[in-house]
Amino acid sequence: MSDRLDRWTRGRWRSLVGRSPRSVAGQVFVLQVALVLLLVVCAVVALILQSSRDTQTEAKRRSVAVAQTFAHAPGVLAALRSESPSEVLQPLTEAGRGAAGVDFIVVMDTNGIRYTHPLPDRIGKRFVGTIEPSLAGQVYTESVQGPLGKEVQATVPIENDDGKVVALVSAGLKVKSVTGEAYRQLPIILGAGAGALAVTAGGTALVSRRLRRQTHALAADEMNRIYEHHDAVLHSVREGVLIVVDGRLLLANDEARRLLELSPDAEGRHVAELSGLEPETVELLVSGREATDEVHFAGDRLLAINQRHTDRAGPRGTVVTLRDTTELQAVSGRAEVARERLKLLYDAGLGVGTTLDVIGTAEELARIAVPRFADFVTVDLADGVVQGEEPTLTATDLRRVAAHGIRDDHPLYEVDRLIDFLPTTPQARGYGTGRSVLVADLATAADWQAQDPERTQEILDYGIHSLIAAPIRARGAVLGLVNFYRGKEHEAFDGEELSLAEELVARAAVSIDNARRFTREHTMAVTLQRSLLPRALPEQSALDVGSRYIPAQSGVSGDWFDVIPLPGSRVAMVVGDVVGHGLHAAATMGRLRTAVHNFSTLDLPPDELLSHLDDLVGRIDQDEACADRAAVVGATCLYAIYDPVTRRCAMARAGHPAPALVAPDGEVTYPDLPGGPPLGLGGMPFRTAEFDLADGTQLALYTDGLIEDRTRDLDVGQEMLRQALTGHPERSPQDSCRAVVDALLPAGPRDDVALLIARTKALPADHVATWDVPPDPSAVAGVRETVSARLAEWGLAELEFVTELVLSELVTNAIRYGGEPIRVRLIRDRVLTCEVSDSSSTSPHLRYAATTDEGGRGLFLVAQTTERWGTRYTSQGKVIWAEQALPGALDTPP
Repeated sequence: MSDRLDRWTRGRWRSLVGRSPRSVAGQVFVLQVALVLLLVVCAVVALILQSSRDTQTEAKRRSVAVAQTFAHAPGVLAALRSESPSEVLQPLTEAGRGAAGVDFIVVMDTNGIRYTHPLPDRIGKRFVGTIEPSLAGQVYTESVQGPLGKEVQATVPIENDDGKVVALVSAGLKVKSVTGEAYRQLPIILGAGAGALAVTAGGTALVSRRLRRQTHALAADEMNRIYEHHDAVLHSVREGVLIVVDGRLLLANDEARRLLELSPDAEGRHVAELSGLEPETVELLVSGREATDEVHFAGDRLLAINQRHTDRAGPRGTVVTLRDTTELQAVSGRAEVARERLKLLYDAGLGVGTTLDVIGTAEELARIAVPRFADFVTVDLADGVVQGEEPTLTATDLRRVAAHGIRDDHPLYEVDRLIDFLPTTPQARGYGTGRSVLVADLATAADWQAQDPERTQEILDYGIHSLIAAPIRARGAVLGLVNFYRGKEHEAFDGEELSLAEELVARAAVSIDNARRFTREHTMAVTLQRSLLPRALPEQSALDVGSRYIPAQSGVSGDWFDVIPLPGSRVAMVVGDVVGHGLHAAATMGRLRTAVHNFSTLDLPPDELLSHLDDLVGRIDQDEACADRAAVVGATCLYAIYDPVTRRCAMARAGHPAPALVAPDGEVTYPDLPGGPPLGLGGMPFRTAEFDLADGTQLALYTDGLIEDRTRDLDVGQEMLRQALTGHPERSPQDSCRAVVDALLPAGPRDDVALLIARTKALPADHVATWDVPPDPSAVAGVRETVSARLAEWGLAELEFVTELVLSELVTNAIRYGGEPIRVRLIRDRVLTCEVSDSSSTSPHLRYAATTDEGGRGLFLVAQTTERWGTRYTSQGKVIWAEQALPGALDTPP
């Protein structure tokens, strides 16, 4: 029975293989089956290991996900803060454990004491694992021997709203659960391996039988005939073939002998002994390294050489193929030149015009063309173009704005020089006609040399020999010229390169014209903005003022500041910022500044003035929206009034940063000033805050461009401002402005900046006189006598008559129409101010009295005899004031 089985097995084997196992096909079959079996076994082992690793990774990922989900779940922080965290969290963790498919979820405090555990007796005991990384805010995974056995667990922190770690949560699975999942996949993997083995074994048998059929069991003579045919083909192809073994030439076909001009006895000799081969070619053939289309010279030919090893298992020899590429190389050279030119134009499109600066754009054009197209490039623009104006019609007053070359010691005209080109020069002809001019040989160009014979001779001696003068044309106008020069290292420009130069300049011309237009508009906007700002601060005695206005590096904005003298020696200070940029913002700023001046003449408190300004901005927004134009979103403003008599400062703000106060001892504080909404929003009231300021206190009012930047927030900017102002009480306001700008804006502002620093000055007490007046008409005479006496003390007897007339009228009106208390105050400053206050809010009006009227002429006389007069309202009533110029028009009080 066993003999029959053995014979059947051997017969079945022969039928599968097609011949005896000793045959080549049989040996190939056995080897292939062995390799397939080995590969299948390796694949099965790899799949088992991969499955186990994937299961472990999935367990860790799931543990991390469950722990992080539970750590951020709503109510966890509240449960931790409760009196019994375990009673709240234990049901939650058990429910979450079942839903998430993990073996445990443990919540613990920062000391590792458990609040929850699947085994209730483990609650209150220390957690088994590492918690230090999680206390530092990290997610930590590990494998430990825990209460449930070998466990894979992840620990994550639970953070409160301030980012502080207040507890930890750990989730994980038992290792046997993880490995069990891998073992459940083992039958599938083994089955797949067995199937693959069976399929590949059958396929190998079929391939072996097919190999025998395809060889047809050829005899030796038949194989020899096949070799002869192969040899004939080898020597007839138009590609050289070499076989080199150990540095010796083993085989060379006819084409290789022709290309390399080999002698008949070349085969069998060492490559280094062959005559006519270039050293680079010999080095390649001897080295045995692989090469792909390496170009080598062989006499006047260019050969593309490929070299490969004959045996991949061990590079015993190499097969070399040779291809004549002499004609192809010439075509490729022209294609490479075209590709480089296209690449130059592409790079010019990306690299020229990155900024809206005329000179910067010209410099970009010069840099992009050197050395890829020219050795030296200069850019000359009409002088008006640099300023944003229209160009001239002739090549005169051209300013050199850029010069770049392969060397810096060139004799060409220097940058920033004004050049007047003669009409016969190539530059003038190109500028006048708008067409590029090519000068292939500068040595023979008499018209070019006539411009500056000494300079042109230096240029020729330097080695520069060829020129292209290309005009910069944009929108029908010539803005300037680009001069491309080549030195002795390169050939002269030709007609194709002239077209390339024109295309290169044409691409840059639009960017230069855009920069010119932007420069013009920016100059107009800055001019408009500066014209709307105060030319000079008014003279007054209450404040020593320093100011700075710094426009942004690009564009204009709506920042402004002002100092406005008010009656009673008071001074108003205002700083504002219109939202947005451009001419529209600058024009709106001018409207708001004018409105502040108009509202200040009404002598309104800061909060009321901001309310009126808020209404105005709202109306502006409505008008702009109706006109289908970009509406002003709003504005911010800070308005302050300082009284040198009382040394009190009242201020209010609308969405604006609070000012900085520098005390006489150098300490800097930011007052608690109520913040209102920006102007234009409407609906919210503004509030005024009043502060007593010591004599010599400095107030720093500014816009947000000073302290706010993309690289720092508002708090950092305010702290930098504090440091710049601290410790220098003796410094003048102008010096303080300079120090603040240097400290906060060393590289220039990105937004407009308005800065106003004022040092307060108190009016001397002997320059103010105050009297209470009883509500009796007979008291007017006593007031006149008292005031006359005080004017005599001040040396202002010349003003007694007018002052008595004014006070008689004002006091009489207050007694007749006003209410108690009635008070008279004289202020001696740059002018003499007479004030009469009462508790009534009724304001007198100036009118023209008829000839038959008995009254109505008092205020008319006051208006005619004084410089100014007016009324302001206070919380106690009103004040009627009148000002007179001091004798001799003194500029400062005595």
